[in-house]
Amino acid sequence: MPTLQLDLGARSYPIYIDSGLFNNTDLFSKHIRGKRVCIVTNTIVAPLYLETIKNQLLGFSLDEIILPDGEAEKSLGNFERIMSHLLENEHGRDTTLIALGGGVIGDITGFAAACYQRGIDFIQIPTTVLSQVDSSVGGKTAVNHPLGKNMIGAFYQPKAVIIDINSLNTLPIREFNAGMAEVIKYGILGDRNFFIWLEDNIDEIKASNKQVLSIMIEKCCQCKANIVAADETEAGVRALLNLGHTFGHAIEAEQGYGNWLHGEAVATGMVLAAKLAVAMNLLEVSDLCRIESLIKAFDLPLEAPTTMQFDDFVRHMRRDKKNIAGKLRFIVPTAIGQSEIRDDVTQEVLQQIL
Repeated sequence: MPTLQLDLGARSYPIYIDSGLFNNTDLFSKHIRGKRVCIVTNTIVAPLYLETIKNQLLGFSLDEIILPDGEAEKSLGNFERIMSHLLENEHGRDTTLIALGGGVIGDITGFAAACYQRGIDFIQIPTTVLSQVDSSVGGKTAVNHPLGKNMIGAFYQPKAVIIDINSLNTLPIREFNAGMAEVIKYGILGDRNFFIWLEDNIDEIKASNKQVLSIMIEKCCQCKANIVAADETEAGVRALLNLGHTFGHAIEAEQGYGNWLHGEAVATGMVLAAKLAVAMNLLEVSDLCRIESLIKAFDLPLEAPTTMQFDDFVRHMRRDKKNIAGKLRFIVPTAIGQSEIRDDVTQEVLQQIL
């Protein structure tokens, strides 16, 4: 039985969270309609897990696409590479794509699935903290453009999300910590008790205690599933999941994709969003200090790059997908466990915090 279910009517799907799922043959086959499977992964993950997954799919006609690793690879060029592979190998509408990797692989594979022959099935197998707690759930798929992150994409749901916690055993510490930014985000934006739980379990999380990680991942997935079920295409409440991302995406785009990891940029973005809330008298300074302390506990940056000026931020933020009628919109915390969307941020206040 799945750990969780994301309820979207005909597009509902299960989210499995456990240790050892990569060796569960039945789990994979039950979510594949046809006989053809194409696995999309990268040069880092392929040597670790590709053969294990292929061994669970021996009854299927298999091929794979192995992309270079890194945020810079979430590009239109690699999207075209996937399309060309599928066409050259005569894949049809009965093909299932499998995204085996982190957020970059999940996003680009999902976008390819949404577009190939106007939509084919795909399964998410996330292998990083960030992808397990956030990007694999909810159906946001995209590629980056030099002028903006995730600006070309589609809302397209997978058939299943399979999270094997054991895959975190091979995750570099910097990547693990970057993923924790998205975990902390859930506590700040809507669950004070979860934030407190994170504060109380810092050492166990950093020690990769399997039971604690399972609780943490499930909590994040449940939070996201609830929000997505209420607002699949980000017409309202789902925008809250972008806490820290308005500033964070600006940092990523300005610094060059991959120089700052996504989670590192989001961590700084959440601190800036909290400082913005303090400047607007929406958040207590004591809550800002707790947010900074928890982020710092995972060795994440609190300050924006010294090379970025106010105008650099604004240039990128003007392309943010949340903006309406030319107005910049920000997600700001009003307390630990509460957040809201604001479009009344003045240039003076922005300059003050940047």
